[in-house]
Amino acid sequence: YRYARANDSVLIICSQATLEELKVSYRRLCMLYHPDKHRDPELKIQAEQLFNQVHQAYEVLSDAHSRAIYDIFGKKGLEVEGWEVVERKRTPAEIREEYERLQREREERRLQQRTNPKGTISVGVDATDLFDRYDEDFEEMPGGGFPHIEINKMHISQSIEAPLTNTDTAVLSGSLSTHNGTGGGNINMTIRRVMSAKGWGEMEFGAGDILGPLIGFKVFRNLTPRCFLTAQTGLQFSPRGLRPSCSLMTARHLDQNTMGYLQWRWGPNSAMTTSLVRDTKSSHFTLALQLGVPHSYLMMSYQYKFQDEDQTKVKGSVKTGWFGTVVEYGAERKISRHSVLSASVSVGVPQGVTLKIKLARASQTYLFPVHLTDQLLPSAAFYATVGPLLVYMVIHRLIIVPYTVVLLMQESVRRIIEAEESKMGLIILNAWYGKFVSDTSQKQEKAKVIDVTVPLQCLVKDSKLILTEASKAGLPGFYDPCVGEEKSLKLLYQFRGVMHQVISADTESLRIPKQSHRIESES
Repeated sequence: YRYARANDSVLIICSQATLEELKVSYRRLCMLYHPDKHRDPELKIQAEQLFNQVHQAYEVLSDAHSRAIYDIFGKKGLEVEGWEVVERKRTPAEIREEYERLQREREERRLQQRTNPKGTISVGVDATDLFDRYDEDFEEMPGGGFPHIEINKMHISQSIEAPLTNTDTAVLSGSLSTHNGTGGGNINMTIRRVMSAKGWGEMEFGAGDILGPLIGFKVFRNLTPRCFLTAQTGLQFSPRGLRPSCSLMTARHLDQNTMGYLQWRWGPNSAMTTSLVRDTKSSHFTLALQLGVPHSYLMMSYQYKFQDEDQTKVKGSVKTGWFGTVVEYGAERKISRHSVLSASVSVGVPQGVTLKIKLARASQTYLFPVHLTDQLLPSAAFYATVGPLLVYMVIHRLIIVPYTVVLLMQESVRRIIEAEESKMGLIILNAWYGKFVSDTSQKQEKAKVIDVTVPLQCLVKDSKLILTEASKAGLPGFYDPCVGEEKSLKLLYQFRGVMHQVISADTESLRIPKQSHRIESES
């Protein structure tokens, strides 16, 4: 017997009961436990609880998908999030696999929420030799004809959080940096306490191989619904003695999209800074003035953002100040559920031309700034703009699109195979597309082929596969694995329980099954 434990209800039916038998039992229990049939207040409350439990149990068992989940895992299986997006026509084995996958994802989300890991990896590349070469110097050096490209700086940082109590959180962070062969690192431990809904405070302890131990305090406080204050003080134990520092910042919401900031810093880099930031859906504007020792500047930045339906953003900005002028433009695109890829070109005086490539994956960031030239060279700006665009288009066309198409085909292929197996129809066992090599030339050449079993099976209809006279690289899920070289398609398929094999030229039409493709049992 089945005891439907959705909230410990009492809907008892045979485990093999049909939907009609389930409805009969449901109606009978609804009449028995309906609150309107009881006048005693206590009995009425108990009847209402049982009535709701019976209804919940019926909702589970009357749905074939939920009933299959309950059969295998019971009530705990129904509590796992994510079933609503799972394809409903699944076997018990497939449901078990989905349950295990959803359980793993839930544990990963819990760990992510508890530790909140954040990391940044930045690799700076010096490629100025591509555009700022001195040919007369290189002619006298061996191998001087090749430009010299090197990694001149790197930075790695990582942090994790560990909740101690409902109000206390510990944060462990560290970083390593190197520039032109010299560098250092530090590690920090922070204890943060939420004191009220209006503010929090934290204590920081740090140590590094260059500046020495550090102890600091920081406080955040909401003064009004539109204004907040941040105060921070620290004491650095450096080889040159104690280096105290202090900073105070206040900010205010001027309107829905505009913030005003006023900051005062005292220490090795004392300064007073005021800034105005306006951020809307289509633009970002910043105006900042800093007076300090040793750096003072006036800076204005404006950025305009375009966004299309494919979640691609095109950005352009102009920054000008006492330090010079920088024009920056670029694009950002969401390439997966948790990943965002962006590229931007920075052209300015006296910075020169720099290409920045950034990949953000969840809470991890990978940054690759490539410095091309110290001068304003149109050729460097052109290649920095066109190069990444062409590379992305090639990767998107040859890898991302076919891979995405194949993933989307998986479910359709499964249904097609089930239908073909039921009538002993056409099943593609293996399919390869590309350049094949013979045994005599195998040592000199390497085969360049891709697996196209899934895309071809998806094209099977009524136990037939028909390809017209055209390059097969244009078929859904295909791409050209060897551009400019002669290609062919090799198929191993089964029809009526008999193995078949065929090799077809790239632009040759193909129709299967055929008697001539049959593999004799002796071979």
